[in-house]
Amino acid sequence: MCLSVPMQITTIDGFNATCEARGVQRTISLFMIEDDEVAVGDFVMVHVGYALRKITSDEARSTWELIDEILAVAGP
Repeated sequence: MCLSVPMQITTIDGFNATCEARGVQRTISLFMIEDDEVAVGDFVMVHVGYALRKITSDEARSTWELIDEILAVAGP
């Protein structure tokens, strides 16, 4: 199963960006969404180091709520 997670862009350097989610920072590639205009503060869905698409802050929040529900059911 593949899973992407919402992350917020904190810095951009060409086709790379530093993103943050829940205190974790990662460098991700913006290459796959090069046609979308993104800026610091925007949210993107990230999978294996690549931004797949730009999303709204509401979509990011909703996605994390669903991920939290899945984790609660899955247990430790």
